[in-house]
Amino acid sequence: MIETYATSAELAAAAAAAATGALEAALDERGAASLVGTGGRSPAPVYDLLAQAKLDWRRIAVTLSDDRFVPVDSPDSNERLLRERLLTGPAAAARFVPISTAADSVEAAAEKVEADVRAMAPYDVMLLGMGEDGHVASLIPGSPVLDLGMDPHGTRFCLGIPAGVGSPPVARVTMTMPALLQARLILVLISGAKKRDIVEKGNGLPVHALLRQAQAPVRVLWNP
Repeated sequence: MIETYATSAELAAAAAAAATGALEAALDERGAASLVGTGGRSPAPVYDLLAQAKLDWRRIAVTLSDDRFVPVDSPDSNERLLRERLLTGPAAAARFVPISTAADSVEAAAEKVEADVRAMAPYDVMLLGMGEDGHVASLIPGSPVLDLGMDPHGTRFCLGIPAGVGSPPVARVTMTMPALLQARLILVLISGAKKRDIVEKGNGLPVHALLRQAQAPVRVLWNP
């Protein structure tokens, strides 16, 4: 199940190639495409490569699987990462749909973005990372709304996560598991022995629910 790459650069190249291929196929077949990004260190070099891909970015919509409930200029903002590393050069022509936005509360922010994020589905390609606690997106063990976010019969696509979990422990807006499974291809990017061990030997964490479902194709890309 786990695809092994010797270096982070090789992993990034493989992920960028897979994402580009999925977006090209969607543009050819349907005339439009959608990409879901993620935060963290692993996707940044993927974004650098994707930003230069020769795609008709004007017909591609981009969103995030989750983001912190912080201003866009905050170092903790995933939107900031996407704007600095992906939505530049040719890819600046893409349409960006935020998953977190200014609101009186994180719950209100999730409600504000729900319709736009839902309208993008099904997502042609989704990049995800995984935390050392086995979380994907911001479906974080210990969250008071984790069961709601993981509910396979849930109808929400976006969910507000109150502050107090995750690193940093700030409030977040996340896609739910039913929303994640609307992807036509999911690429999970991980590195290090501990994360590989979680994927191979762990049980009952959000990442395992993602890997053991049969609805959305998942590839796990790993480098030491």
